[in-house]
Amino acid sequence: MPVISLVERIDALLPQTQCGQCSHAGCRPYAEALAEGRDPINRCPPGGEDGIRALAELLGKPAIPFDPAGPQPKPRALAVIREDSCIGCTLCIQACPVDAIVGAAKQMHTVIADECTGCELCLAPCPVDCIDLVPVADPADGERERVMARAAQARKRYDARQARKDRDAADKAKRLAERAAVAAQPQPTTPSAPSAEPSPTVSAADKNELIRKAMERAKQQAPAAATASADKMAVIRAAMERAAAMKAAQQEADKDPE
Repeated sequence: MPVISLVERIDALLPQTQCGQCSHAGCRPYAEALAEGRDPINRCPPGGEDGIRALAELLGKPAIPFDPAGPQPKPRALAVIREDSCIGCTLCIQACPVDAIVGAAKQMHTVIADECTGCELCLAPCPVDCIDLVPVADPADGERERVMARAAQARKRYDARQARKDRDAADKAKRLAERAAVAAQPQPTTPSAPSAEPSPTVSAADKNELIRKAMERAKQQAPAAATASADKMAVIRAAMERAAAMKAAQQEADKDPE
């Protein structure tokens, strides 16, 4: 029977929104931080207070309230695109961690409601601000059983998306390696004299070796690409925080009797 690590057991209790509100680039990194004792158990607003209690029970720690200075739990909401305003930029599609948005470049996009986790990551990248969050009307939506059922589905879609991105990256590396191998072959030249030696050619074994080396270089560059992805999520989170602050300031201004 396979041994389930502590990280996997913690990750199984998280809502798999990959929203970054815990200050990590996804649920798995937060689970790793919890397993190593680097973070408290009260940094997952989508998991709610039930999530804190579940983590406390697993880790043998007391349940603690959410940090008043940090993100607070709130009813789940689904992203809805105002399709008449969408310009088809695809930025929201790239930001969605569970492939819940469909569309094509310069074509109208739409959200698959049954797959949306309400992570809000699609809001900040939208250049025309045409995405709204609509609260889920069902009062039982936040029940722990439903949260875990949605988490299981979201995890499958997130893993499938990551696997597709890895395949695409490998295919791209292979294409680039093949192009490099072709470019490395000496070009045939017209002999200047009848006694000129024929141009050497690259054997199949040499070509395969060039491809192997190019793919190794691509694999070595993968950690840098992952870091760039994490940095991108940090930028998105910062933009979301700025947008929230601006919205709060506008609400305060609207209350001003002037």
